[in-house]
Amino acid sequence: MHTASARQSAIIEAFATFSDWSERYQYLIDLGRQLPEFPESLRTDEHRLRGCQSLVWIVSDGDAQALHFRAISDSAIVSGLVALVIQVYSGLSAPEILATEPDFIAAIGLQSHLSITRANGLVSMLARIKDDARRALPS
Repeated sequence: MHTASARQSAIIEAFATFSDWSERYQYLIDLGRQLPEFPESLRTDEHRLRGCQSLVWIVSDGDAQALHFRAISDSAIVSGLVALVIQVYSGLSAPEILATEPDFIAAIGLQSHLSITRANGLVSMLARIKDDARRALPS
């Protein structure tokens, strides 16, 4: 699954298997628990995401050809949101990242099931990923 579209479709299909939002929240929590180890050395103010009530750290590496993201949160549900965003965007080229709207959010009904603070954090996370993609582009 290399294209952003295929990645988003996989998320939509996975969420469709659950009958209610309590199951979907549990799935989100499980996704967050599967995030790779995030070293304490990267949990710095430089990598901290602003605009999120929970503590979230995000790091990107790579170049315009392929940007990779690592992130973690101190909140179980937010870690799940981090996992979804990374699933869609990590490994894509900077132009692909900038061209990819997070359609999976509306498709799975996520916006209407997040608190305002979590929704704002998700917006901040997506903005940070797009900002990193813009910075990776050649001048």
